Amino acid sequence: MKIKAFINLPIHPYPGMTMKFPKSLLFILALAFSIFNCSAPKRSADQFKAKALYKSEALIITQISANTFIHTTFLQTDDFGKVPCNGLIVRNSREAIVFDTPSDDKDSEALIQWIKSTLDCKIVGVIPTHFHRDCLGGLKAFEQSNIPSYANAQTLELAKANQFTVPQNGFRDSLQLKVGNEKVTVRYFGEGHTKDNVVGYFPSENVMFGGCLVKTMDASKGYLGDANVAAWSETVEKVKRAYPNVKVVVPGHGDHGGKELLDYTIRLFKP
Repeated sequence: MKIKAFINLPIHPYPGMTMKFPKSLLFILALAFSIFNCSAPKRSADQFKAKALYKSEALIITQISANTFIHTTFLQTDDFGKVPCNGLIVRNSREAIVFDTPSDDKDSEALIQWIKSTLDCKIVGVIPTHFHRDCLGGLKAFEQSNIPSYANAQTLELAKANQFTVPQNGFRDSLQLKVGNEKVTVRYFGEGHTKDNVVGYFPSENVMFGGCLVKTMDASKGYLGDANVAAWSETVEKVKRAYPNVKVVVPGHGDHGGKELLDYTIRLFKP
């Protein structure tokens, strides 16, 4: 590109006289700058370098794309010890939606405060992706902050049966919610980790929250007390077919990645 040659044209040697450029030359110069600017690389979600924005003993916030953030808290279990549990924050135009709550109200309160103060966003919804404590254990704190909650109708039934806080709004197969000028989708594909597990998706950045239906690379099968192991692979196959453009996949536990997490989960539970 010969931009430099145009820029270094000599200034007219006589003071008070102006230099007139041919219109064709001005057009070429403008076109060259336009091509240069348009060719600047743009980072998609899968090229974004994840960075930790907040870290305490109880809560970690990691940005994974321009408008999505993993929130990680910890659950003490009998079988697996202290387990890190992921959820997802999606934002647009000063609004946010949260997938999965921390496991208790105290950590949920810290998460809510961080979103309001640091992201400067109003939380317009929280979506537990199944009925276990690591998804809705801190739901009461969201309700006390007047944040509406949405979940699979089966999740409502199972939360009630297990004497957990019950989400306010139910859906059967799918749900679409606005967040600012964008949208998030939530869909039920079938049984796997639990009979009610759903998957969240942010189309504008091709980021998926797979929750506990999706495993991080090299993970074990984990807790199977409420699982349908026979159906698990087929359910994740449906997820993979439904979102061919997905770039980033966030599991319920462990590191996020790309489509390889879906492939790994399918292989892990293949009959």
